[in-house]
Amino acid sequence: MRISSYSRWGWSQASRPVEPIEEPSPASVADNRFYEELIASKPALIDEKVKLHGKIIDEFNLSMMDKVSIESISAQIRPFVTEYVKSERIVLNQKELEAFIDEIIDEMTGLGPIEPLLKDPTVNDILINTHMSVYVERYGQLEPTSVRFKDEAHLLRIIGKIVAGVGRRVDESSPTVDARLPDGSRVNVAVRPVAVDGPLVSIRKFSKRPFSMDRLVDIGALRPPMAEVLRAAVQGRISIIVSGGTGSGKTTMLNALSSYISPKERLITIEDAAELQLQQPHVGRLETRPPNAEGKGEIRQRELVKNALRMRPDRIIIGEVRGDEAFDMLQAMNTGHEGSMTTIHANNPRDAMRRLEQMVGMAGMPMSITSIRAQIASAINLVVQLQRLADGKRRMISVSEITGMEGDVIQMQEIYRFVREGLDQNGGIVGSYRATGIRPNFLKELKSIGIDIPGNYFDPTQPL
Repeated sequence: MRISSYSRWGWSQASRPVEPIEEPSPASVADNRFYEELIASKPALIDEKVKLHGKIIDEFNLSMMDKVSIESISAQIRPFVTEYVKSERIVLNQKELEAFIDEIIDEMTGLGPIEPLLKDPTVNDILINTHMSVYVERYGQLEPTSVRFKDEAHLLRIIGKIVAGVGRRVDESSPTVDARLPDGSRVNVAVRPVAVDGPLVSIRKFSKRPFSMDRLVDIGALRPPMAEVLRAAVQGRISIIVSGGTGSGKTTMLNALSSYISPKERLITIEDAAELQLQQPHVGRLETRPPNAEGKGEIRQRELVKNALRMRPDRIIIGEVRGDEAFDMLQAMNTGHEGSMTTIHANNPRDAMRRLEQMVGMAGMPMSITSIRAQIASAINLVVQLQRLADGKRRMISVSEITGMEGDVIQMQEIYRFVREGLDQNGGIVGSYRATGIRPNFLKELKSIGIDIPGNYFDPTQPL
């Protein structure tokens, strides 16, 4: 009895019952851990899951999935998977087979063909280019996959599940949407008519294990002395902007920096899609809201920044500043919320300052360029520049301090930089981190609160 024979067998057309939300039991946690260990010991199972999805797509009537109970789906899929394992001669014992079957059932009731990719820890981005093509990014490089959807209707069904989970919708009248998955992964969707050839979906996966600064040092994104200086800057309430292009690791760096904030401080985060993983006990999270079908009800970052100021925060952390909220952010940094942090899209620190000027101008306040620059110079102390290099690796390429104004120009001095030195035999970029020899001005402020940074951290003659 197959789901493709829905009408013939007269199954009930009642929608699947809503499952009550429960805390995971110790047994379910143990089962998940067992499956993760199974995948680790037999990585080929991920490829087998992808192949099996293709067969299930061909064999089953996917449009009926949402109208059938999970028990009925399980009864149909379990023998199908068992037969597949036998025919493909996949070596699994009984416990491993049961775990594999349960995982497939979970995926069929979840996000279908892309579930194996969501659970693959080596995948950072999932890029769906219509139902016929799916790419992933692994280790900074794009590569095609064998994952496919049955047809456009199948892909739209999965998209509907994603956006419904956050109370949003996507259709011809609202063809683009930003959403997130339950684990925090960021999703962008575009459907017809703006997507000419069919639905486009981009998923930026949310790391289950947040990158600490030590881990970033281990993978070569920066050097230990640089990490120590940044740690001291955060603890000393130095306001920081993390700048970089798309996919350069700005949110990852912001998460790592925030881990140095004292657990005694109250933090308010403001984001378009909640991505930050702050470890402190006293965190309030705010998220923007798009307009509804009538074009009403939109809540922008600027309103959230204004509201956050009334919530008694010690620091405000904005996921990304991109509009007129920049004015209110600078006001907050200048009026008792030192140590606040945000990210900005820019190719270098000087471009980041220009973009901030433009954003403050969008607020429509009667301010001259000089006064805007003075606000920026007094509010922001440090600019951390990130870049995804041509070999796919993400690195911190510059740390610059804003020292004030000279005339109507914002003065900046670079403290550290990444110097490219060539390519290795695999095409990877070879380079080194170097101090410029300039000691930042905020060292005096840090020393006054008992934080002392060794002078050799800024010696250009010594390797970092």
